[in-house]
Amino acid sequence: MKVLCFGSMNLDYVYSLDHIVAPGETISSSYQEIFVGGKGLNQAIAMAKAGLPVWHAGITGTDGEILLKTLRENGVNTSLIRQEDVRSGHTIIQVDGNGQNSIILFGGANQCITSEYITEVLGEFGPRDMILLQNEINRLDEIINSAASRGIKVVLNPSPFDGNIGKCDLSKVGLFLVNEVEGAQISGISAQKPEQILDWFAVHYPEAEVVLTLGSEGAWYSGVEKRCFQKAFFTKTVDTTAAGDTFSGYFLEGWMTERSVEESLSRAAKAASIAVSRKGAAPSIPLAVELEVLQ
Repeated sequence: MKVLCFGSMNLDYVYSLDHIVAPGETISSSYQEIFVGGKGLNQAIAMAKAGLPVWHAGITGTDGEILLKTLRENGVNTSLIRQEDVRSGHTIIQVDGNGQNSIILFGGANQCITSEYITEVLGEFGPRDMILLQNEINRLDEIINSAASRGIKVVLNPSPFDGNIGKCDLSKVGLFLVNEVEGAQISGISAQKPEQILDWFAVHYPEAEVVLTLGSEGAWYSGVEKRCFQKAFFTKTVDTTAAGDTFSGYFLEGWMTERSVEESLSRAAKAASIAVSRKGAAPSIPLAVELEVLQ
């Protein structure tokens, strides 16, 4: 069994503010930090820290050595990553006094995926393996089609949700990882009605499994034979940036190693609660051993 995360790698420029900037407003930042991130990188590290053998595929820019270094230091295989003569993807992240964030994303090297590169990467994987995708790289539809044709298990986190998701054949996705906003966007149902969102997925993608996260309100799982809820583990919130990525990575560890859904959800919720108590994206993701202190 091998796990491939084919996704983004970003440099995150984080600004601490009293409140998120409103349209037309200019305010001063009390502090600025630089972290490594990107949903792909974060989720790859989360899966590796949870205990899975993880390969990452994607494109960095000429400023991306720190991204490779961070992945390697966290146990992710970087042999499939390539570099282009452009800037790496990056984000500008506002974090307010309550730990809530607002993010601007620039794709950079993450948008340099080619058909030839997709073929090269997927040639290393087969039917016993899993691929995790997000929507921060180009040619997402092509990657889904090619992976499914090889029998690779396709897991999709459709974030950020935009028109590219509509180009994808979502019937080839075996597991959807969505938060309440993405669930509402993809289904057209209010984020305040999570079980109706799950019902929508059950009708439109009856063979797929769905994990729907609701932040501090917990998370739902829905599959062909089971639906269950997991409460959140409360902690002091410092920065929510990588909470969803941490949850996804830890849930997938359980999903791939055949833990029960209930145990997988519980471990994912514990890991996410630790992540929100720390600053940054990748640096906030806990090791599996850290979950033992939470009951």
